[in-house]
Amino acid sequence: MPGNGSTRRSFFKFLAAAPLLGRIAARDLYAHASTAVGIGAKQNVYSRLGVKTVINCRGTWTYLSGSLEFPEVRQAQLEASEYFVNMLELQRVVGRRLSELTGAQSGIVTSGSAGAMAAATAACMAGTDDKLIWQLPDTTGMKHEVVMAGGRSAFDSAIRLTGAKLVLANSPEEIANAITENTAMIYTTDLGEKLEQQVKIAKDHKVPLLLDDAAGIPPVGNARLYANMGIDMYCFSGGKGLRGPQCSGLLLGRKDLIEAALLNSSPREGAICRPMKVGKEEVIGALTALETWLNIDEKKLYEEWSLRIDRIRKLVETVPGVTTSTYVPEDGNRYPTLRVKWDQQAWGFSISDCARELRASDPIIEVLGADNPSLVTAVHEGNPNRKEPKVPDHIELVSMTIKPGEEMIVGRRLRAVLSAAQKKAA
Repeated sequence: MPGNGSTRRSFFKFLAAAPLLGRIAARDLYAHASTAVGIGAKQNVYSRLGVKTVINCRGTWTYLSGSLEFPEVRQAQLEASEYFVNMLELQRVVGRRLSELTGAQSGIVTSGSAGAMAAATAACMAGTDDKLIWQLPDTTGMKHEVVMAGGRSAFDSAIRLTGAKLVLANSPEEIANAITENTAMIYTTDLGEKLEQQVKIAKDHKVPLLLDDAAGIPPVGNARLYANMGIDMYCFSGGKGLRGPQCSGLLLGRKDLIEAALLNSSPREGAICRPMKVGKEEVIGALTALETWLNIDEKKLYEEWSLRIDRIRKLVETVPGVTTSTYVPEDGNRYPTLRVKWDQQAWGFSISDCARELRASDPIIEVLGADNPSLVTAVHEGNPNRKEPKVPDHIELVSMTIKPGEEMIVGRRLRAVLSAAQKKAA
């Protein structure tokens, strides 16, 4: 009978979660005893300021301070902070090291992927000519159009602030037809077959192409893949999967364009990207992050990430009506991710309701839902090709930003929130 089958499935779900529920009970007992003898919560630089820290199950969002640096990165930055150095020389030497690691001709460390976008655009317009570098954002007499493959994005202000004009294009035919004598660069976030087509178009028309794959590491092999594809310039965020400094990024590619990007950037006084400063600590930290990734056993790391969300899965699946699945996104933020779903209409409890309750928890728990608290909502204006985003029917928990041990707190809290909602609807 269906009822017996459902009962049997519930029994096995509780059986699978039993060891975790036992650990939670033991932790509760310890916490109660600690409180009784006056052992308080550990203070940190944030709590002393009255700022609440977050258990981050949402992923490497900039508004949630990106990711956590590798220990090797923190140590390297500490050592870098103890000396003075010529920043132009440092960037060029680091560029040679980045070339050795990736196969790209050169590279520089930028202020995130957005900083890389701006520096790359300036490089394609002004080159290394100091008169033109100083002239920006006035683009008179320069190639100044940037073909935006796929249309506008929330980040294209990094291109526009250099004085560049955006030309929107979607299909390969539109991209090719958009190229004129004024085209300075093609910008894309596309991957796979679309990217291969766009690279060919760029080479056929002798126009530099910039690939923005901010969340492209992991896998670290992408750092070499794009060099092997002969992409003119490509960039990664330092504060996402790379696990470098939050305010860093990598711009890699052709040596002439990388040198031009450097000359249009800090520390050069009068350059359009001078405000996008990265310090010696960020330069050394971003390089160290890439070196660290190249020595990591990615398979083992993914197994550890998967185990964390699997513990959460076992706990929340004990709530009747909750279903889960796991997957790894293919287009960025490529970490094991847990989807948690329930009948929102029948329960009278939406994805937004759940995210709000978790955000009100102590500690704060952030999950990936339908909202984007960091979005400037007006970015939708002036975007003729914008597609309405689909409203998700589930929340997602991204494994990479969940610290070891936090999955137990998350699983317990999410289970309690969903159980209360399910019982209220029953």
